[in-house]
Amino acid sequence: MRNAAASAAAAATAERGEGGVVAVTRALTLMEAFEVGESALSLAELSRRCDMHKTTVLRLARTLAQSHYMVQTEAGHWRLGPAAGWLGARYQAGFDVNNVVEPALHELVRLTGESASFYVREGDIRSCVARVEGPQSVRHNVRIGERLPLDRGAPGRVILAFSGAKGEPYESIRSRGYQLSMGEREAEVSSVAAPVFRTGWHLLGSMCISGPSSRLTRPKLEKYAKSVVAAANQLSYALAGGRSPATPPVVSRWHP
Repeated sequence: MRNAAASAAAAATAERGEGGVVAVTRALTLMEAFEVGESALSLAELSRRCDMHKTTVLRLARTLAQSHYMVQTEAGHWRLGPAAGWLGARYQAGFDVNNVVEPALHELVRLTGESASFYVREGDIRSCVARVEGPQSVRHNVRIGERLPLDRGAPGRVILAFSGAKGEPYESIRSRGYQLSMGEREAEVSSVAAPVFRTGWHLLGSMCISGPSSRLTRPKLEKYAKSVVAAANQLSYALAGGRSPATPPVVSRWHP
């Protein structure tokens, strides 16, 4: 009896895996295999993308189909079912962007020591909708709700670039994925900004750090650009509801 109980316990532990239930993790991996715009995938393609045996994929897909999270087409392919859409709709209905944006800004402040802001487009201007002040006693001051021009300053230029503005400097901004600004909108103020995308990789706004040019020199801006881009990428994945960097934004050659 003890041997049987030990075997059952070992099997249960193996099924749970490290920190979770393996079957649940595999089912989520299966649903995440679909990229934006893909209507259906074959069993073989799902198996390849998920690195799982076809029989495992088929068993998971049939189980998910029982709750309408997946549907099998007449051709034998598989697609996400209506329950997956309802789940996404409920997530969007209860989603507060600030719950995701503000922690990202706090992390950016921690990494750079400079104030971090998030801007969105409102017609022909940009508006600061979230802001976390840096620890420095001398810093660039921007109020939440402040409305600023789109065509001056790194955050506005980034919004224009990833909204499809033609010519330079927008082609270059799209190519490298960020923009530096030194005294463009306000004398003695420097900033570096990167785009943030929402569901479907549509532009939501831009994230930036800013401060006095005496401290944020060009070499420092170039150094911090990596942190800003990384933070904007992570925020985009959170807002887009996915973790895959394979899905490109709509406008640019560059993508997270």
